[in-house]
Amino acid sequence: MPNVYLENYEVVGLDKNNPIKVSYSEDLGQIRATKENARYVSDEDHSSTLINGVGRIGAMIGGEEAHWIDEEFPDVFTGKAMDFIDKNAQNPFFLFFSFHDIHIPRLPNGRFQGKTDMGPRGDAIVQMDWMTGRIMEKLKKKGLTKNTLVIFTSDNGPVLNDGYADFSEEKLGRHKPGGPFSGGKYIALEAGTRVPTIVHWPAQVPPGESDALLSQVDLYRSIAALVDVELGKNEAIDSENQLMAFLGKEKKGRAMMPEESHTFSLRKGHWKYMAPLPENQTIPEWMRAKNITLGLIHEPQLYNLSNDIGEQHNMADEHPEIVNALKKDLEAILDSRD
Repeated sequence: MPNVYLENYEVVGLDKNNPIKVSYSEDLGQIRATKENARYVSDEDHSSTLINGVGRIGAMIGGEEAHWIDEEFPDVFTGKAMDFIDKNAQNPFFLFFSFHDIHIPRLPNGRFQGKTDMGPRGDAIVQMDWMTGRIMEKLKKKGLTKNTLVIFTSDNGPVLNDGYADFSEEKLGRHKPGGPFSGGKYIALEAGTRVPTIVHWPAQVPPGESDALLSQVDLYRSIAALVDVELGKNEAIDSENQLMAFLGKEKKGRAMMPEESHTFSLRKGHWKYMAPLPENQTIPEWMRAKNITLGLIHEPQLYNLSNDIGEQHNMADEHPEIVNALKKDLEAILDSRD
């Protein structure tokens, strides 16, 4: 919210005589999404306001002439990105390009509707592939492909049932969004915290796969090192310079990596420790409705990811010394932060 485009700190197409008001705590007299007026059903959290026939989070009134149309996202966003590359092709540039409707709500452009048998979610994935291809084609046309670092990644693991009844679960078929991993979005198991990442830079990155332990947080300090920018003392304090690992020139990456998603966990080598839930903490019902393995228990968990990538066998009772060591490492990390 609000469901409009922002450009240079201004709402695109807004009539100043029809200002926008939003709220996450009060009813503004907005049109709410219902089973009768929405294009597909959303849960209560996503039904506060009806925009473009879809329920949204929070209340919003005003600015109707500026409301976005979800189906136009691929052309609007991709067009902006390509214009930016055109304008900056002769100079070093940084472009952050994020996709919208690979996330909910998924309303792919008509060109992509029905391109898969997996409903809006599958069609949105095809649309994302098309958008990515357009950007890569633009770099090639401008002669920038070989010497441009492209990083393609995701913000978290997959989730199907996430607020909108768009048939993602019903039409999944044999596809496993999390692959061999357990969990998903919101969860500290591997399918929630391990994300796909492709680093493309033909002039510097050799083809192949990497097992290096890396965090997206490390991109900040790593890219700063790449462009020779000195960071301030209190800047990006959790980021590590892992440039050589990102470029495939070093194999190890981080020695340890803390993770957080409703509980804390720690990766160190092939071991993964998950802290137990506090005794007074319960699992909210909305999480149980996601139909994914939660891994949230009131006991410590320890997994050997070298032979149990699916985190099926909790080895905490078998290796209490490793649990205690990793617990101390995690507590030291947490205690070092305000």
